[in-house]
Amino acid sequence: MQLTDFDTLTFDCYGTLIDWETGIFEGLRPLLERVEPPLTRDQVLEAHARHESSQQKYTPHRRYQELLPIVYKRLAEEWRVPCTLADCIAYGKSIQNWPAFDDSAAALRYLKQHYKLVILSNVDNESFTYSNAKLQVEFDAIITAEDVGSYKPSPRNFEYMLEKLGERGIGKEKILHTAESLFHDHKPANEFGLASCWIYRRHAKQGFGATMDPGSQPKIDFRFNSMADLVKAHQAALRKT
Repeated sequence: MQLTDFDTLTFDCYGTLIDWETGIFEGLRPLLERVEPPLTRDQVLEAHARHESSQQKYTPHRRYQELLPIVYKRLAEEWRVPCTLADCIAYGKSIQNWPAFDDSAAALRYLKQHYKLVILSNVDNESFTYSNAKLQVEFDAIITAEDVGSYKPSPRNFEYMLEKLGERGIGKEKILHTAESLFHDHKPANEFGLASCWIYRRHAKQGFGATMDPGSQPKIDFRFNSMADLVKAHQAALRKT
């Protein structure tokens, strides 16, 4: 299997292209400054992952920017820190401030020359517009949890994506699903028989950060530590053809 075997890259966005762990941690600062004893970054991210995953299961139709305020409220309760409704709502809107990884925009511009680029994200459409501006590329399709009415790793999200891409003549054998999260993306991609490219942004860290433990290691066809490394590997593959 070669990177040049595919004509479509389907991307998770948050954690892969957008540095959501930094965005989450910075957005939670109003709470974290009042937590005693202080929590480590990974303790914060793991607690967020737990509450976010639970909330997505119970309220799958709620838009992500409306789901995050509930996560904020649950965290404040767990950490015994008072918060206001305004605090919660402000956290939901903080998505617009989440930064792109330094290599994302340039990598996407390069890959756009060789692939169709598709987003399959757990975000809502309005919030994604802010991230898309940072990524500086026109995607061929944008599929959000708001469109589907459920959150990854629900199979509904992948079913919807494959149906919509299939209507455009894109078969799953030509799709390479590209993502950081083993839990949200690579395990369900395996279940649908999709080839899988792991952008392992947390390669220098322990644990799973802002994503849940997948329980078992899914099959991975390609692994890179960054989007820049994916570009280099594609360039090398082209030289061999």
